[in-house]
Amino acid sequence: MRYHLITGGCGFVGRNFVKRLYNTTSDTILFIDDLSVGTHPSTWLPEGTPSKSDNGLEFFGADGRMIFLKEDIRIVLEALIENPDHFKKSYGLDISNFEDVFHFAAIVGGRATIDGDPMKVALDLAIDALFFRWVCLTKPKRVLYPSSSAAYPVDLQTESGAIALSESDIDFTKMGQPDMTYGWSKLTGEYLASIASEYYGVSVTCIRPFSGYGEDQDLSYPVPAIARRAALKENPFEVWGSGKQGRDFVHIDDVIDCTLLAMEHITDGSAINIGSGKLTSFLDLISVFTSFAGYSPDIKPLLDKPVGVHSRYANMDYVSKKLGWKPQISVEEGMRRVYDVAVKKYT
Repeated sequence: MRYHLITGGCGFVGRNFVKRLYNTTSDTILFIDDLSVGTHPSTWLPEGTPSKSDNGLEFFGADGRMIFLKEDIRIVLEALIENPDHFKKSYGLDISNFEDVFHFAAIVGGRATIDGDPMKVALDLAIDALFFRWVCLTKPKRVLYPSSSAAYPVDLQTESGAIALSESDIDFTKMGQPDMTYGWSKLTGEYLASIASEYYGVSVTCIRPFSGYGEDQDLSYPVPAIARRAALKENPFEVWGSGKQGRDFVHIDDVIDCTLLAMEHITDGSAINIGSGKLTSFLDLISVFTSFAGYSPDIKPLLDKPVGVHSRYANMDYVSKKLGWKPQISVEEGMRRVYDVAVKKYT
């Protein structure tokens, strides 16, 4: 039996990977989450999904191939480092090794968390240090480390000097300053990934997703929050900052597609961008959603709110050439999906 491990498996990205792997493979997926941010599988698996509990684990699906463990990943990793047979000894899972390991466990949140509690976010350093120590000891077949576009130097993302960010804009020998402790922790994770590959022979792929979004993202993120307010026809329509700051929005389905393709071709811990390659301002985003809703509200800037860098978007040339990949879901199509869900949920 083939096992895959997903840490942070109940967060936005993690749960979408759980569902994708379950629906496209016959393998067993063990996913771990302490539910500090993510939500229980019963809230995001299809209604009526069979489930049972046994020995501290929850099994989902008619064949029980989705196995959920509610636990702090740091506790699990420390136990595995101390005893490689921890899963068998504690839970009766006879796992000698994992095929693929997807590491989504992190202290996550929107701009309010990144700017409002940066030392809490810095705990990602502890999570990632334990994670890479464990993978270097056990050497799973493949490892995915999700970095972030926040790892890019902030001086390349200003109002007067914004550029499409290229993978080569991060060079460990010529460092710029990333975005807050979140950016620093992800950049450190990339460095650990390169060490794991070069010194320990671990197959690692790093990705730098830009502003991922999707239909089941929670309201602490801007896309679903703006969609909800448009569905409710908010007027005046509040926007953090001037609204002219822009991001590169990419749908979660495209993120998954590109990630799985990258894992087939990249093993040395190097990182690739995942984005649309297009800059969309928050004012543009409001315009898209309110056009769906059929009204034109007044805009009310909230200048006291945290906004982050002015412009952040991806140069996708390297990914296009190396992997032959480009996103399939346009911003308009993806936002329409999000809006339709918001209408059903909130109106």
